[in-house]
Amino acid sequence: MSNAWVDFREVKDAVSMADLLLHYKVDWLRRCRPGQLHGRCPIHHGNREDAFHVSLSKNAFQCFACQAHGNTLDFVAAMEQCSVREAARRLAYRFTIADGASAATVGETPAENSHWLGKNKGDNRPLPFILHGIDGAHPYLQARGILAATAACYGVGFYSGRGLMRGRVVIPIHDVQGRLVAYAGRALDSTPPKYRLPAGFRKSRVLFNFHRAAAVEQAAVVVVEGYFDCLKVHQAGYRSVVALMGTALSALPEKLLRERFRRVVLMLDGDRSGREATERIAAQLAGKCSLQLVMVPDGKQPDQMEGEEIRALLAPNLDDLR
Repeated sequence: MSNAWVDFREVKDAVSMADLLLHYKVDWLRRCRPGQLHGRCPIHHGNREDAFHVSLSKNAFQCFACQAHGNTLDFVAAMEQCSVREAARRLAYRFTIADGASAATVGETPAENSHWLGKNKGDNRPLPFILHGIDGAHPYLQARGILAATAACYGVGFYSGRGLMRGRVVIPIHDVQGRLVAYAGRALDSTPPKYRLPAGFRKSRVLFNFHRAAAVEQAAVVVVEGYFDCLKVHQAGYRSVVALMGTALSALPEKLLRERFRRVVLMLDGDRSGREATERIAAQLAGKCSLQLVMVPDGKQPDQMEGEEIRALLAPNLDDLR
């Protein structure tokens, strides 16, 4: 059995008994009093019309015939004949509650996260769902200088739906073929974690925005650290831009860059970690491709800069990127 941690509380907070009754198509229950339903038991399929009781306000159930009772996780476990922890994992997947803080931890084995990972080489599999109702005009994006047109192009916006991405700005992530493989969820404030990513998602297999940059007829590409850095460079007029989603260049992203582009323009953050990453990646790419380093001012990062500042850094000898 897997030792992966499952946060039961977060899963229970995200999925209600009403959600589960809809999911299992239990549509024959009758209201007996406000917030309470009763009817035939969907677990043991009995005939008594008053055996199964549900409290919508407490997210609890009880069958007075088969004695099954409990909360939402107990209900799923009884319906699907699985453990409570497995029920939590299944709910996390079905209701988009999938990140390092809930259903599973990043770094589990491929077998434990087969719904996220491909069958070969640990590739990220396309998501079986998309999030709807994403608000690309949210004040948070405006405050960070992201234009509505840019948000629409990238599918970025505030998500108010169900699941642990609720209340976050979501950023769709695609593989090299342009298939949606994950959402990153950015907190609007200092609430940890700053970013949430799906359980089992492998950042080392992806360059953010590579599928768009590769489609641009350019021989060079700007490489930045984060999602919003990428968006701001795009807004500045440089469409051939990708993000590392961190400060490391893994083997597959390196291969993608070298095979598609003749020149790599490294433009990482102006803090200590960014400077160290610039040196490390520059040494990693030395002799493998044409490389140019663009030094962001100390203490700044591209997503904090205006378009004119970004263009001033990239324009010298880089006009062919636009």
